Amino acid sequence: MMKKKIVATIATAMLASTMTAMAGVPKDLPYPSGDLTAEQLADQVYFVNHFYAMKNYAITKKGKKITTLILKGKGEKPTTITLERFLNNNYSDGVIQAKDLAIFRSGKLRGTGMLITDYVDDNKSQSYMIWLPALRKIRRFAQPAHDDAWGGSDFTFGDVTLRKPMHETHELLGKETFNDCLGAIDIPENQRGRYTRNLPEAACQHKGKEVYKLKSTTKFENWWYDYRISYVDAKTFADYRTEYFKDGNKIKVIDRNWVDSPLDDPRAQFWGYWYGKTLATGHETWAVIPDGVSVANGDFKDKLWSEQTLRKIKR
Repeated sequence: MMKKKIVATIATAMLASTMTAMAGVPKDLPYPSGDLTAEQLADQVYFVNHFYAMKNYAITKKGKKITTLILKGKGEKPTTITLERFLNNNYSDGVIQAKDLAIFRSGKLRGTGMLITDYVDDNKSQSYMIWLPALRKIRRFAQPAHDDAWGGSDFTFGDVTLRKPMHETHELLGKETFNDCLGAIDIPENQRGRYTRNLPEAACQHKGKEVYKLKSTTKFENWWYDYRISYVDAKTFADYRTEYFKDGNKIKVIDRNWVDSPLDDPRAQFWGYWYGKTLATGHETWAVIPDGVSVANGDFKDKLWSEQTLRKIKR
C-alpha cells in the first residue's frame, strides 16, 4: 500500500512538473476570436512582444541606418548607444524557447555582445553570455533581476525580456479609444549629433484606434510597482502604452510605436520605437528603430546565435 502511495506521489509530482514547464505562452498560439479573458489578452500581448509570429526577427544596420538608444537625464545632454539585435524563435527541441543576440556598435557599450537563451521550462532561468571587449573574453552570468536596468535605460530586464504573464494577475478594464500621441524625447538642434540628426516625430498614427485596457498586478512582494495598465490594440494586440503605478501614483510610462510587418498574421508587428520616462527623476529613454532595418524571417544561419559570433565582434 505504501509503495502504491509513493508511486502515485511521484506520478503526481511529474505531472505537475510537466504542467509547470508548459505554462508559458506557446509559439503557435492561435489568433483569437470572440471575447477574450484578461489572461488570454496577456498571452496575446506576450506573443506580439516576443515576435512569435516570426521564425526570427532582427533589427540590423543598413547603410548609415542603425538602431539608436538615447538616454537623457532631466536638464542634461543626451547620450547615445547604437546596436543591432537578432531574435531567433525557430527552436522545436522542447528545451530552447528562443535565443536573443544584442551587439552594441557605439557608445559606452561599444563592442559588447550579449547572448540570451530562454528555455521552454518557465522554472529554468535564462542563461546569459556576454562578450567583454576590454578582456576579450566571454563571461557567463546568472539571470539578472527583473528590475535591473537594460543598458542603463529606463527599461528593465523585466520590461524587455524577463516578465511573463505568470508573474502577474490580470484584470480586463474594458475597451476604449486610444486618443494620444506616443512619447518622444525633445532634443534641441544644438544637442543633436551623428545618430540623432534625423529622429522621427512623436508617433500619432495610433490615435483613434480601439484598445483594450489591461491591468496587471505584480505577484512579487515589495516590488518597485504595484500594478501597471496597458493599452492594447484590439486587432494586433500590440501594447502602445504601459503606465506603472506605486501606492496609487503613476511612476513610469513606456510607449511603443508598433508598425506592420509584411507578414499575414496581424500580430506580426515591427518595432518603430520604444520611449520610456521615469517620472520621479525625469530621466528619459528613446530606442529608435529606423525604417528599413527590421527583418522578419531573415536568412540567418543558426550559428549566428553562438559564442563564435560573440568572439568575432569588433570593438
